[in-house]
Amino acid sequence: MSSPKDISLLPSVAGIPASSDARRAHTHDHSARPRNPSLMYGLALATTVAVFAMLLGRMFPLVGGPVFGILLGIGIRNTVGLGPLFRPGLQFASRHVLQWSIIALGFGLSVQQVVTTGMASLSVTLITIGVAFGSAYVLGKWLKVPARLKVLIGAGTAICGGSAIAAVAPIIKAEEHETAFAIATIFIFNIAAVLTFPFLGHWLGMSDMGFGTWAGTAINDTSSVVAAGYSFSHTAGDYATIVKLTRATLIIPVCLLLLLIEVRRNKQAHGASLALGRIFPWFIVWFLLASAIRSTGLLPENVLAALQLLAQLLIIVALTAIGLSSDLRRMAKVGAGPVLLGLGVWVAVAGSSLVVQHFMGNW
Repeated sequence: MSSPKDISLLPSVAGIPASSDARRAHTHDHSARPRNPSLMYGLALATTVAVFAMLLGRMFPLVGGPVFGILLGIGIRNTVGLGPLFRPGLQFASRHVLQWSIIALGFGLSVQQVVTTGMASLSVTLITIGVAFGSAYVLGKWLKVPARLKVLIGAGTAICGGSAIAAVAPIIKAEEHETAFAIATIFIFNIAAVLTFPFLGHWLGMSDMGFGTWAGTAINDTSSVVAAGYSFSHTAGDYATIVKLTRATLIIPVCLLLLLIEVRRNKQAHGASLALGRIFPWFIVWFLLASAIRSTGLLPENVLAALQLLAQLLIIVALTAIGLSSDLRRMAKVGAGPVLLGLGVWVAVAGSSLVVQHFMGNW
């Protein structure tokens, strides 16, 4: 007779248990089915949904494939339901595939281009990053937002939206529903920025350089930065894109700083230092190597284009898997605090960027 543990490996949909015939068949087929489900099921599901999400993202670039992936995943997880057969593959995708996507993104970041053209915006970028994390800490404490969610929303607003959240999540050991909530919160204010920033920029009489710096430092997702920048002017769009690339490189020192904080926190909590090699995000090293390879010019443009397409697909697969693992009931228990936190941090970052530029005379 099968044990409950064996029966739990059978897939169920919407909470409907497997039939008695299926249980009897499973009883006599222990050798045919491994005790631990294969990664294949969850990976295949996440990849299939991600392809649809990527196509939708091409049709509606303002939303983008990653957001469609996480929304489709959440919809499937919380309507149809998924059995435990898919869990190992989804966990693998939400962690390892996520790291691979960050590495692949490095091939789209030229170190020379960023250093030579982005230094003018560095001071504004550093100030807005400090404001993002500072306001996330203060407002998050006041709104009683969970600690990991505060870090994710702060990082996403400070640096580069979903990509920063994806890089930070494994360092602070965020759960899938926390990552999904943070990305959804960041997305709301990306859309708001795209719709309002060009109008506000013209109303304030901003220069192309000033608006490009504002969009590049205060809007999170790259596609949203591009959309807002080129809506203002072509020159502003070019400058905003470069500022955004400069800002994206700061994901590395931010991740390393969070890593050191995590090591110190573990030492205080357990009375012993945590082995750095065990929690060090080695994918960041490979990300830097990928960026260095891109900067050498050794890879032809068609190869770089293929790697960028792969990076886009991998991050959508990973975020789709996070959506497929996210329980809306657990997210609902968090309440409206994270959304209010995202709004407060976004306003603080956008406002600080304008103030700094005003005093620098960039307008």
